[in-house]
Amino acid sequence: MNIEHYKQRLLDLEKTLSARIGGPEADQGRGEFTDSAHDVGDASVADEVASEEFTEAEHNSDVLQQVRDALGRVADGTFGTCIVDGGPIEDSRLEAVPWTPYCLKHAQRLEVAASPRTPTL
Repeated sequence: MNIEHYKQRLLDLEKTLSARIGGPEADQGRGEFTDSAHDVGDASVADEVASEEFTEAEHNSDVLQQVRDALGRVADGTFGTCIVDGGPIEDSRLEAVPWTPYCLKHAQRLEVAASPRTPTL
């Protein structure tokens, strides 16, 4: 595994996400809501746009924290190992999600555990 390759990808992601979160578009949703709400219909559309932009900003912030955590694992020498059992994280998984702290097996288990249960009769 080429740690420097992943480190550079993570640093690039950190820079991109930081710019998105702190850039002028971060306040765009708020501005659109207050500036364009001329009637009830406009207010409804502006509210939906603002809500989507806030959700995206929250997602970017979450991913940014995960990227920074991954950079911490690079620094301490644990990058590429699953935080559950210390086993290796698959290269294909790191290529797709370089900030992941989990191997595929443990990531799938967490997704199943987190998914809402459908009530049964």
